[in-house]
Amino acid sequence: MEVDELMCLPRLPRVAVCGGTHGNELSGVYLVRELLKVEKKAVEEEEEPVSVMIVLSNPRATQQCHRYVDTDLNRCFTHATLNGPISDTDPYEIIRSRELNALLGPKGSRQAVDLVCDLHNTTANMGMCFITYSDCDWICLHIFRHLQKEIPDIPMRFIHFDVSNKESYSLDSVGKHGFAMEIGPQPHGVVRSNIYTAMKGGVQHMLDWVRLFNSGAIFRGGFVDVFTMVKHIDYPRDSVTHNITAAIHPHLQDRDFCLLHPDDPLFQTFSGETLRYKGKEPLYPFFINECAYYEKGIALSLARKRRVMIPSIRVETEQEQQANHQQYSSEDEN
Repeated sequence: MEVDELMCLPRLPRVAVCGGTHGNELSGVYLVRELLKVEKKAVEEEEEPVSVMIVLSNPRATQQCHRYVDTDLNRCFTHATLNGPISDTDPYEIIRSRELNALLGPKGSRQAVDLVCDLHNTTANMGMCFITYSDCDWICLHIFRHLQKEIPDIPMRFIHFDVSNKESYSLDSVGKHGFAMEIGPQPHGVVRSNIYTAMKGGVQHMLDWVRLFNSGAIFRGGFVDVFTMVKHIDYPRDSVTHNITAAIHPHLQDRDFCLLHPDDPLFQTFSGETLRYKGKEPLYPFFINECAYYEKGIALSLARKRRVMIPSIRVETEQEQQANHQQYSSEDEN
C-alpha cells in the first residue's frame, strides 16, 4: 500500500457513545449522564449531520456501582452468546447484551450502527487507549491519529486484540466500526476530574472527526504504532489454595507500555523473593495490576508493537455509494 493511496469509505451517519458497560467505571457513567442532559437541546437547536445515540449500557450495575450484576457484560457479545437459546433464568447481562444488540446491531448486519465508542476506565497507568479487534479498520485508526494530534499531552496507544468477528466479545464489536476508549489510572468506584476531562475531550474530538469525514474532508495517510496483544500472565498462585503468592514487582508497577525484557523483575513474592520474566522476547506490558482482572487470573497482558501504514481516506460520493450498493445487491442475489 502506498502512503498517498486514497480510499473512499461509506459515510458514518449513526454513532453510538456508550458508558457504564462496567457500572463502577465512573468517567463513562458520568459523561453519558451529562451527554444525555444536553442531547435533546442539541437536537432542537440544529439538525446534526450525524445521529449520535447516547447509551447507558448496564443500568443495574451502574445503580449499584458494581462492575456487573451477574456476569461481565463486556464478555457477552460473541456470536454464540447473542444468538443462543433464551431462558428466563439467563443472567441479567446476557439479557442486556441481547437488548443492546437489538438497539445497536444486529452485530455483523447492515443495520448496525456505523461506529460504537464504548467508554471504560482502568486502574492501570495506561493513559488513553483505543482497544479494537482490527489493525486495518482505517476509520478507527484515523480517529485515533486525530486524537493524538488534538490531545498531545496525554499518552495514547492503539491496542489490537486479534480475534475474529464471531469471537469478539465486547460491546464495541456490535457496530460496523468500533473501539473501546480506555483511560486510566482511576480507581473503580471513583471519578477523577482529570480522567473525566480527558475522556470528555476524546469523545468530542471523535465526534468532530466524524462530522468532518461525513462533510467530505480528506484525511491524509501516515503511520500508527499498533500494540497487538500476545498473551496474558497470571499471578503466581499456591497450588492448593490457588491464592496469589506475589504482587507486581515495584520496578514494573505503573510502567505500562515500557518494554519488558527477559529476566526483568516481574513479581515480588510476599516473602520478598523477586520473580523474573522468563519470556524469550521483549514485549510491552499493559493492564498491569488491573483491579478488575484479579478474578480473571490476569496480572498483566503483553503485546508486540509494530508500525502500521494507513491510507488517505475520504467519504464516498453519492454516485460511488450507489455503485457499491448495486454491487452488494448483485452479490447478495448470487
